[in-house]
Amino acid sequence: MGGQPPWAGLPEQRRRPSLEQVLKAVVDTPPGFVPSPATVPRGSAPSGVLVLLYEHQGEPWVVLTRRSWHLRHHAGEVSFPGGRREPGDADLWATALREATEEIGLDPASVSRIGRLDSFVTVGSRSLVCPFVATVDQRPELVPDPVEVEQVLHVSLAELTDPEAWREEIWPLGEALGGDRAMTFFELNGDTVWGATAAVLRRLLTMVIVGGDAG
Repeated sequence: MGGQPPWAGLPEQRRRPSLEQVLKAVVDTPPGFVPSPATVPRGSAPSGVLVLLYEHQGEPWVVLTRRSWHLRHHAGEVSFPGGRREPGDADLWATALREATEEIGLDPASVSRIGRLDSFVTVGSRSLVCPFVATVDQRPELVPDPVEVEQVLHVSLAELTDPEAWREEIWPLGEALGGDRAMTFFELNGDTVWGATAAVLRRLLTMVIVGGDAG
């Protein structure tokens, strides 16, 4: 088993930041690149994902998706809306927005871009991923495309920072992939968030609650 969450031991008030505090941390923290033992294959298109936030009942929430079970890759897993860049995309922000429109019916005109989180290379699919943080004014009415998305998940950040939601495991990935690796899991009601999605959420929450250079 792994360790406790970076925000362990902090009072509940610290563990429940406002949307304003979240956005300020994103704006104030320049995005970087998280080193990875994995390398991107030559010619592989990078990916853009959308970390879509909104305020509901005075709390910040994030939009996630449960991928359709018939997909070839990452079937049934929880992820952010997003995907690989296509030739017609102006940049990776355009990629993230286009994918969110296609996957969950998000109205791009309702979205405000806030900033970007650290880019990284996934160990499994060896894809360069750039997460973009954005907001909508209220809880959005979203319709998933059943070809790609089984269900849209609305998750409060308070649920993610609940001590009972956190789990960490140490996985032996072999020397070629950097040896032992701490894997983060968030246990939600009926779903487990792990992999790249959990890593992005961990980075965002740590940045907001603990500080920009922590985690």
